[in-house]
Amino acid sequence: MLRALFPGSFDPPTNGHLNLLQRAHQIFPEIDVVIAVNPGKQYTFTADERFELVTRMIDGLDNVHVHVWDQLIVKFAEKVGARVMIRGVRALADFAYEFELSMINKGLNPQVETFFLPTDPQYFVLRSTSIKELARLGGDISGMVPPYVADALAARIGPESRKQSC
Repeated sequence: MLRALFPGSFDPPTNGHLNLLQRAHQIFPEIDVVIAVNPGKQYTFTADERFELVTRMIDGLDNVHVHVWDQLIVKFAEKVGARVMIRGVRALADFAYEFELSMINKGLNPQVETFFLPTDPQYFVLRSTSIKELARLGGDISGMVPPYVADALAARIGPESRKQSC
């Protein structure tokens, strides 16, 4: 059975992530979403919060499982026997970054192949940084993230939360 990984920070999980998972769900018999924990990175949501948001997002995708991981992704691949890593790409800049990352991973574990899945056009501009900035400024992010993610962002970094912290 071909097992695939879909690693990322998912801070926050977006409709673009969901779209990639829905499409990959039809191709791969098993998919592990691997939420990265990097102590050198500052996240909006904790690992547990991101786990809950992604778990809610994959409801109905019975072959998709969610994990939190704080080591090299190729080590997780070895642990679960995954041979494929799915990476979404929106533009040439994404591809360049993801390609370099895939070469590093290939050097660490030649058994793991990276599949680049281009985004659907409607999700082309979805970047978590932009979504968080829009939420901070009170912009409409309803088409970019699931409703419960929009609520979580509003509660965490929305304009009302800024007023309280000022």
